[in-house]
Amino acid sequence: MTALHPDAGSPGTTIYRGARIEGGDTADILVEGDRIAEVGTGLSRAGATVVDVDGLVALPGLVDLHTHLREPGYEASETILTGSRAAAAGGYTAVFAMPNTSPVADTAGVVEQELSLGEVAGYVTVQPIGAVTVGQKGERLAELGAMARSRARVRVFSDDGFCVSDPLIMRRALEYVKAFDGVIAQHAQDPRLTEGAQMNEGAVSAELGLAGWPAVAEESIIARDVLLAQHVGSRLHVCHLSTAGSVDIIRWAKARGIPVTAEVTPHHLLLTEELVRGYDARFKVNPPLRRDEDVLAVRQGLADGTIDIVATDHAPHPDEAKSCEWQAAANGMVGLESALRVVQQAMVDTGLLEWADVARVMSRTPAQIGRLDGHGRPIAVGEPAELTFHDPSVAAVFGSDDLRGRSRNSPYLGRELPGRVVWTLHRGVPTVADGVLAEAGVLA
Repeated sequence: MTALHPDAGSPGTTIYRGARIEGGDTADILVEGDRIAEVGTGLSRAGATVVDVDGLVALPGLVDLHTHLREPGYEASETILTGSRAAAAGGYTAVFAMPNTSPVADTAGVVEQELSLGEVAGYVTVQPIGAVTVGQKGERLAELGAMARSRARVRVFSDDGFCVSDPLIMRRALEYVKAFDGVIAQHAQDPRLTEGAQMNEGAVSAELGLAGWPAVAEESIIARDVLLAQHVGSRLHVCHLSTAGSVDIIRWAKARGIPVTAEVTPHHLLLTEELVRGYDARFKVNPPLRRDEDVLAVRQGLADGTIDIVATDHAPHPDEAKSCEWQAAANGMVGLESALRVVQQAMVDTGLLEWADVARVMSRTPAQIGRLDGHGRPIAVGEPAELTFHDPSVAAVFGSDDLRGRSRNSPYLGRELPGRVVWTLHRGVPTVADGVLAEAGVLA
């Protein structure tokens, strides 16, 4: 398939009529070129295309701060093109690509290659994340400054998949990125406390005879790193926070003005360790699915602002990496296509968040943390036309046809989820139109 390209054709002038702006007041949105030209009621423009979005929730295009696109090196799992398609289908207009590729994204050359591939794909803005250490080995700092000065303009650095466990390396990284307003995104996992771990440590792991991944392995690293961030005066971001204790530490740190932000994944907002009883490797993930108490705690943490954002940790794998015995299976779940629907079920339909809050935690704040220009902006005149129109009134079983990436390892297959992304606009151009993902030639 030939990729959709942002320069293929013109966005033109379109009026999206009757949207609920961030779930609130109803208004028409007039998109002209790649910008929002007007917002109001009863809009008209000679020659404009009119699209009925009556009752749909209009959100600024979603931004994912934690996506694994696998290219270069692991194209059997995902490519930048297929991952971009999955993102657009889920309502995303920008994703941050994690560096665990081959070669690792630890140089200016690799991150610029990823940026170029994202531009060619055209479905979303692909913003590379640089590795903190060379080869993600935790031994010496990568070329942080060179990546920051490159055309990719990297501002987020992470060894995700591996913890920066050496406190001196972590301190040096935090000090280094201050010069260009960067942020270190930590995968909080003490490697010594999680050797051989297969699932959350607790009564269920003991019953199943699987080695446990204790909550303290996450919490101890977060506690150390918020103190380092306070000492250095640098920005820290905590990836995929998953335990009640971690929420408490972040809340403590924020009360003291420490510059820390944190994310939670959709699956940690909804799924629990009880799903491991079936030994279905779709539910094997790092950090692992936790207890009911942890799910309730991270939901409350997101609702009260302790946790800043929702990030998917979209982690595609080929079938053979998941269709095997539990102990041998890879960690990870795909999540771009399902994230907004899961957040609706876990947070909006339960009354914990309003749609304006969803705009904040899934678009505005992720863009701010990543210093990504042109995304997460208000739905207002003159702003970039990066938009998502979501229908919260429907529900359907999530199936393989909903997956638009290369891998099938979704934990939601066969599960009913609310909502449906109906339109996604990137640079004013529909990448999803009336629920259908754009194919080659759509922009011509």
